[in-house]
Amino acid sequence: MIRGLIVFICIVRSLSAIAQQENRSADTTQVLDEVTIEAFQYDRPLSEVPASIGLLQTKELERFSNTSLLSAINTVPGVRMEERSPGSYRLAIRGSSLRSPFGVRNVKVYWNGLPFTDAGGNTYLNLLDQNSFQQAEIIKGPGTSLYGAGTGGVLLLKNAPVKSGIDVSAMAGSYGLMRYTMQAKSHSDQSNIQVLYAHQQSDGYRQQTKMARDVVQTQADFLVNEKGTLSANILYADLYYQTPGALTKQQYQTDPRQARPTAGPNPGAIEQKAAVYNKTFYSGLSYDYQWNDRWSNTTGVYGSFTQFDNPAIRNVEKRVEQGMGARTNTLYIFPKGKLNFGAEYQRSFSPVKVYDNNQGQSGAMQTDDEISINTYFGFAQAEFYLPANFFLTAGASINKLNVNDIKLSDTPPRNASNNFDLVFSPRIALLNKISPYISIHASYSQGYSPPTSQELFPSTGQFNPDLKPEQGKNSEIGIRGLLFNTTFTYDVVVYNFQLNQTIVTRRLDDGAEYFVNAGKTQQRGAEIQLGWSPHLLPQSFLSNLKVWTSFTYNDYTFKNYAKDTTNYSGNKLTGIAPHIVVAGLDLNIQTGLYTNITFTYTDRIPVNDANTDYANDYFLLGARAGYKKQWQRLSLDIFGGVDNALNAKYSLGNDLNAALGRYYNAAPGINYYAGLKTGLSL
Repeated sequence: MIRGLIVFICIVRSLSAIAQQENRSADTTQVLDEVTIEAFQYDRPLSEVPASIGLLQTKELERFSNTSLLSAINTVPGVRMEERSPGSYRLAIRGSSLRSPFGVRNVKVYWNGLPFTDAGGNTYLNLLDQNSFQQAEIIKGPGTSLYGAGTGGVLLLKNAPVKSGIDVSAMAGSYGLMRYTMQAKSHSDQSNIQVLYAHQQSDGYRQQTKMARDVVQTQADFLVNEKGTLSANILYADLYYQTPGALTKQQYQTDPRQARPTAGPNPGAIEQKAAVYNKTFYSGLSYDYQWNDRWSNTTGVYGSFTQFDNPAIRNVEKRVEQGMGARTNTLYIFPKGKLNFGAEYQRSFSPVKVYDNNQGQSGAMQTDDEISINTYFGFAQAEFYLPANFFLTAGASINKLNVNDIKLSDTPPRNASNNFDLVFSPRIALLNKISPYISIHASYSQGYSPPTSQELFPSTGQFNPDLKPEQGKNSEIGIRGLLFNTTFTYDVVVYNFQLNQTIVTRRLDDGAEYFVNAGKTQQRGAEIQLGWSPHLLPQSFLSNLKVWTSFTYNDYTFKNYAKDTTNYSGNKLTGIAPHIVVAGLDLNIQTGLYTNITFTYTDRIPVNDANTDYANDYFLLGARAGYKKQWQRLSLDIFGGVDNALNAKYSLGNDLNAALGRYYNAAPGINYYAGLKTGLSL
């Protein structure tokens, strides 16, 4: 380890010397300093951030069809988003989807500084429209200190300031895809307001995969006085999507577009009208107050209400989820650094009723529960600006979680609870900005991730108080910078993550999932992001040219993991592709024509802990082309595109450890889309 670190430092010093010589005449305004990173409250350029951060801005978010975050987020190395069917997403940062049969779990999501993840650890990311935010920052590895104690990373979504005007867009595509949005924006010295309506629908590639979503959203900032700003986030979303169920390998090969068929006593997805109905209202207020040049505070509160109905193949689940929370952060700036400290509290209360499914209708009641969750943590983080361009960060959080379940369907009602121990989670990071063109960083953090409410109370309908939290230790080192007259960017990270009491998914023969602790896992990996963009003269034929690639290497294995009499130690981690490569070409012409081409390779994926079954590797090719023009007050973007242009047959969002080999969810074949977006500035 020491020898490798010495070699690494020698390489860095050599690169620094080359970069300084090559970039001596370069315009230093292009040196990674153009974007301010808000993760961990750094508020500094990426070149001075000692953390692994993936950044998606408007130009990255809009280079695909704009129907979901999936394509854009999968360009970030170490991050993988999957879609079992339209509207049904799964998000993993460095392998965190192992415990997510569906949905987003073990990833903390914030929207404009307030928690969007509920107290139970679940996130309805599919409620947000692509236009609900303009920037996404992804923290890879444990987000300990400022974001609690999770092991699965953090996603920060943010709205950007706007100019007054009206935007309208419409799009249509294969498999019944339709999407249209309307957005009104107002900007003045005293306020910044955005109002959005978005509708999206699709018939889906497979049987039983229709979806429809309506989103109404308001985001506003008001300058109360010269020291204070009040912000509001209001969202109402009405989401419906059908769930087709996974297929066996033979079914997948015979007809990948079919829904899960009837099998003996087990009915199929179409017969049971399997679907999800989610109506959610979310409202948040935050106040940012600047006492003076050194002291400031941001405090926010939110409330949410969700009506969630899920006719599944084996039952009908109805939940009424009520959530609330608050977060406060105080910042003190001193001459050679700054200090952040604060706290976060969340509570949820969810009556959950489970019924027999009589072809989509609720039958006899199976269980009746009331689940309440309280979670809170306090945090502190200090940053020190040291000599020789060193930046040191030291932070920690103290975390607590209480879960209680009252089973009203028992006589008399039975009460079960799990009061998890108080946990201390530290993080320390160091960065050295060797030159304006190169920096190296290293960090160590400890993560702690208690089971989510959906893991403690899975679709079996039985509360599991014996499920233990995951505990992990992560160490990483990275280098980022510029070469070749600042035209070539690179960002390289290697890490070693040791996880204890890893939570994995198990399934019964009828498809019900439950969760167990699987001993230890060792997760080693590398993440590489490269880009080349030449400096173009104003009179050039091209206005923009960028060639880029990202590479993810995952060496993830089980340790000390046995099921019954079978030892899985040494096996590859379920659901993780060892190698993923994404590459792209972005080309803009002065006339307004543009094209974005993306290529993806995903290695084969083990779909069970025994590593006896795999989802095949696959290649994807997609492209978007169009004409974009900006006049004095009017903007226009006419575009068309193709996804899966090679018509690859592949499974996305596999059902891990599925009974009877029902692993595979077929992704769409070749498909097309076309649309336009226009805006009027006021």
